[in-house]
Amino acid sequence: MSLRQRTGTALVLLALLFVILQFGPAWLMLVPLELFVVGALLEFYGLAERRGFKARRALGLLIALFIGLSFVWARVTLGQALAAALIVTAFVSVLRVTTLEELPAFVGSVTVTFFGALYVAFPLHYLYRTRLEMGAFGLYFLFGVIFLGDSGAYFIGAPFGRHKMTPVASPKKSWEGALGGIVFACLGGLAARAVLFPNLALGKALLTAAVVHAVAQVSDPFESLFKRAAGVKDSSNLLPGHGGLLDRVDSLLLAGPLFYYLVKLLW
Repeated sequence: MSLRQRTGTALVLLALLFVILQFGPAWLMLVPLELFVVGALLEFYGLAERRGFKARRALGLLIALFIGLSFVWARVTLGQALAAALIVTAFVSVLRVTTLEELPAFVGSVTVTFFGALYVAFPLHYLYRTRLEMGAFGLYFLFGVIFLGDSGAYFIGAPFGRHKMTPVASPKKSWEGALGGIVFACLGGLAARAVLFPNLALGKALLTAAVVHAVAQVSDPFESLFKRAAGVKDSSNLLPGHGGLLDRVDSLLLAGPLFYYLVKLLW
């Protein structure tokens, strides 16, 4: 895939995201977010099925819906959503497993189905909660830290990386690149503070940026383990030059919830 195609895809996605976040009401973000959750979850199930784990896709999407409701409807708590998801999972499993031949695949199927929905839907909905409580600026801070940190990890790690950080999950990642990523993430945090949150204490901005990107550097190779296990480079080829939806949010799956709670704790 050419650099021109990669750049074109990125610019279109960034423009759409900016318009929705900057000019739309908070609820408008739910439209692309829910589509993203559905697409990323189906990609995850596709990876699992490459290893012989048959996910119950309709059930997984229903579980993701329950989880999402707990973020957008105040009367539904996350505990209630998970309880409902567990009950429905049990009902479906009992009714659908009707032969002895299905038993060997049951544990893998129900585990992949439930974990996949939790892994994708739970963290991504923290982006909506951040938008709702902090406005678009909160997400800009998060995205800036992740983007600049990833860029720094690449530009430092590519020429200077000598010590592999995750040789199985992401063989090209190095400790030198990880350190460069945290430095660049801190620079991104400082820039975001200066432009978006001038009243935020300098130390809090630096600490938030450093911790968030450190966790993002775990989140990325964690998602890569699923792809490596499936024997593929990308979760899909939906986005020209950028892989799949799951590939675009791999860092946010752990960094998003962490950022939300760090802001609650520190800011």
